[in-house]
This record gives sequence, structure tokens and C-alpha cells, in this order.
Amino acid sequence: MVAAVRSRAEESGRLVLKGIVLNLALAAVKGAGGLFGHSAALVADAIESLLDVATSALVWTGFKWAAQPPDEDHPYGHGKAEALAAFAVALVILGAATWISWFAVGGILVPHEAPEPWTLAVLALVIAGKTLFSRRLAQAGRQQGSSALGAEASHHLSDALTSAAAFIGITLSVLLGPGWETADDWAALLASAVIAANGVKVFRQALHDAMDRAAPGELAAEVQRVALGVAGVVNLDECRVRKSGLAYLVDLHVRVDPTITVHAGHEIAHAVKDALLAAPLRIGDVLVHIEPAQ
Repeated sequence: MVAAVRSRAEESGRLVLKGIVLNLALAAVKGAGGLFGHSAALVADAIESLLDVATSALVWTGFKWAAQPPDEDHPYGHGKAEALAAFAVALVILGAATWISWFAVGGILVPHEAPEPWTLAVLALVIAGKTLFSRRLAQAGRQQGSSALGAEASHHLSDALTSAAAFIGITLSVLLGPGWETADDWAALLASAVIAANGVKVFRQALHDAMDRAAPGELAAEVQRVALGVAGVVNLDECRVRKSGLAYLVDLHVRVDPTITVHAGHEIAHAVKDALLAAPLRIGDVLVHIEPAQ
């Protein structure tokens, strides 16, 4: 199971590295478009993409740590590093929302030249790239059970929202002419509120993972179904499942025939553990407590 967790962490890390390359390329495109196209929103977007590179590096480091096997100091593994990486992304998303709103208010208060129409093509490219990559990360996050990948997906989606807001604002300023130069700033201000809400959502998910929130009910039900299917198991007295990084930890109280030997009860406990580890449920470890059936 350790090898499976490491494989998922390494695969997730490769996706994050691709995101870093994407952010570097888009930062260059947005920065050039903003400077030559007189778009303050594009310049702000470019700076945010550079900050995203640093955040993605933190997430990548989190996956590298999460992939480490259990050791003497961390007998349950290093899975919580993945939740800590999600915390970092959530804080950056909230910080970006604050910074974008501050930048947008500055653009509203200080008159500036209207953006060039061709900057719309740059923004369309950015929106398409960020949206597609966000969906890919979100799908991988669901498959891997990774809150950090989900946070990265939310971060890329936030970037797409910022760019979409700028696209709408620049379109209005181009179509409506003088007096509408600040339309992209107002759009960015609105987008910052959506991004902040997204950051709160990511933060709450990371907090739940760090505090050992119970696994979804359907997963716990499947764990019970597998355990009850093991020969010798009469009933289950208790079943607790919690998420730890990219895997789940299970605590089970299994009731068996009270007349069997200690050795037989021990064998049943091992059979339950082996069955759960073999099931496609991303379970990292199982603790089984044997009790007599009543």
C-alpha cells in the first residue's frame, strides 16, 4: 500500500510541475500583453501567475513529503504534508483575492488609458488554458482523493475567473468607449469576491483533512461490507474511517464466535485487514480489535 500511495503522490507531483510550466508561460504572455496593451488587469494577472509558481512549488514539495514511507518519528506516514500544502494554496488564494481587489480599487480611483482591443485575444488564450488545466487537476484530485490537487485546481480556476472578468471589462471599454476605461477594474473587483469564496472553500477542506474528519458515509459502508464478507466475522461493533493524505486509515471492532481460540480470532483479524487492504478503497492501514459476539 505504501508503494501505491507513493505512486499517486508522484503522479500528482508531475501534474503540479506541468502547472508550474503553464504558469511561467502564461505569466510571460500576460505581462507582455499588459505592458504593450495598456491593461493594468493583465499586468496584475501576470504577477499573480508568478506567485502561483511559488505556491505550486510548495504543493509539489508537499507531495514529495507525502510519498515518504512511515518511519520511527511518523509511524502513520507523512500524508498530512498533503493537507499542509492545501493550506498553503488556500492562503495564497485568499491573499491573491485581497491583492486583486486592492489593485482594482486603485485602477478605479486613478484614471488610466483604455486597454488595446487585441488584449482580448491574449485573455481568451489564458482563459482556455487555465480552465482546461483546472478541470484536469480537479479530475485527478477526485481520483487520487487529494485535497492539495483539488486546491491547485481551484487556484487555476481562480486565475481563469480573474482573466474572464478582465475580458468582460475590456470588451465593455472597447465597445462603449470613453468613460468606460475602468470597466476591467470593476470586473476584477467582482472576480476577487468569487476567488475569496473559493479560497475559503479550499481552506475548509484542508482543515477537515488536518483534523481527521470522518470519511464519506459511502466509503465507511463499503468498508463494513468488505469486513462482513470475511469468514468468521459475525458482526461489527464499531467502524471508524479517517483520511490521512492520499490514503484512509480504518479502525474496526469485529465480533467473532466467543468459543473460538485466540489464534483463530487472530487469523480472522488478519483476514479482515488483508481484505480491506486488497480492496480498491485507497486504504493505507487497518487496526482490527476482536470482541466476542453476544
